[in-house]
Amino acid sequence: MEYYIKSEADAYSKVFKNYQQLLRPLVEKYKTNQAKYNSIVLFATGSSSNAAYGAVPYMTERLGIPVYVEEPSIAANYHSKFRDDILYVAISQGGHSASTIKVVKELVAKKIDVFVLTSDPDSPIAQTDAQIILMGMGIEEMPYVTLGYSVTILLLILFAVESSFQTGKIAQTDYENDKNEIGLIINNLLEVVAVSEKWTDQYLAQNSDIKRIFFIGYGAVYGVAREGETKVTETVHITAQGKELEEYMHGPYIGLHSSDHFVFIEPQGKLEQRSQKLQKFLQLHCKNIALIAKKAVSSADIDVLSLNTDVNELLTALFMTVPVHLLAYKLSKSKKIDLEHPTYPEFDEITKSKI
Repeated sequence: MEYYIKSEADAYSKVFKNYQQLLRPLVEKYKTNQAKYNSIVLFATGSSSNAAYGAVPYMTERLGIPVYVEEPSIAANYHSKFRDDILYVAISQGGHSASTIKVVKELVAKKIDVFVLTSDPDSPIAQTDAQIILMGMGIEEMPYVTLGYSVTILLLILFAVESSFQTGKIAQTDYENDKNEIGLIINNLLEVVAVSEKWTDQYLAQNSDIKRIFFIGYGAVYGVAREGETKVTETVHITAQGKELEEYMHGPYIGLHSSDHFVFIEPQGKLEQRSQKLQKFLQLHCKNIALIAKKAVSSADIDVLSLNTDVNELLTALFMTVPVHLLAYKLSKSKKIDLEHPTYPEFDEITKSKI
């Protein structure tokens, strides 16, 4: 897991260099049918879903149409009317998710446009006769995916960059600026890993006995908060929740404990002042509050990690998950949890959630 987190800069560079070739079929399909498509639906579950939420705000802003994330199980079992004026993209990094495969097969049978984003060309989902987009990162040999999660965000954002430019939705200056900011993120990623590792070590030295932890985010980093829930739950086996800022303020706050830990993911965007109000409230009732910010924040009362990467808030999911992934990995290591062997080996055999 640590190896893949530290491999992201190299993987991002390779994908950024080759993205036009990797994404050409999807971009061409969108370009040819832009007048027909009223929206885009991303089918994803687990970390793939978290990654999709990280890309959706940028995709919606640049493409100028609604982009939704849907659970494939709900879609396959309860949505009988798939529409021809929607571009469907199914995300399954490993290619074995049974619910995602099911919905893709149904769309293929109905001759509705559907693309599959996967890292494994020999996986079951790659054999569905859908149009395949390979992720260009190889196969991640770790069930608690980190690299694939991040590359998924990058590819979805690059699809929106290229498609919005080629269809005239954005000017060349915006196109070049967005690509320059993505390049800046890639160039800064090794430094992001370094400062995140240092901060994580310090954080865990002071907070080793975590029973419940909440990740709070908004906009593009809502997906990062969700990923915090997923990864900490998977690797540390404690209660972790990832909440959208306003969602937490509408009910869940009433159940807070003084011993709860909070990690705010702060892209310093539209809702920064709203986030600060929640932090102010929480400080009255608990002391374990940390803030991960894209750039420097002055705070005497909250533990702050600055990632020193000042870019458009809609691009921040590309790098702000790094400390969250490191936190999950290092906390599991401190608790001597074996991540190389499944905790419940009988699960997949019984549930058949993966093929």
